[in-house]
Amino acid sequence: MQIAFESPDQPEVIALIADLDAYQLSLYPPESVYALDLPSLTQPHVRFAVARDDGGAVVGCAAVVLTPEYGEIKRMYVQPAARGLGLARGLLDLLEGAAREHGCPQLTLESGPAQPEALGLYERHGFQRCGPYGDYPEDPLSVFMQKPLAR
Repeated sequence: MQIAFESPDQPEVIALIADLDAYQLSLYPPESVYALDLPSLTQPHVRFAVARDDGGAVVGCAAVVLTPEYGEIKRMYVQPAARGLGLARGLLDLLEGAAREHGCPQLTLESGPAQPEALGLYERHGFQRCGPYGDYPEDPLSVFMQKPLAR
């Protein structure tokens, strides 16, 4: 398994993001899915990580949006067949390192209550629940989390 920063603008990655979109829309109505589109993921202040299996196939991804106030985790997804191998933890570690290098004081994320496995992963990784941040509205289908980063 390999995890590294790559461009999201690759056919295999685009297909994985389409799988993520379909998964999210099976859990939540469109107005409660706060996803970044492909052009947003290619911006200079966004770092996009890709997880590949031993054969080089894309099996996971995640991004961090770097701002002076926080690094926001977005587009976190590992294909069901590749779960349980530590890829999500590896993706989070890589993104956290990028946020630290950028000088972000904390990491934030928005997830949903229908994803208890993801929420458990974030809690094990040191995230705690918080209120909405940035431009997010109050939404009963959103769970907001943050993790301070030591300087």
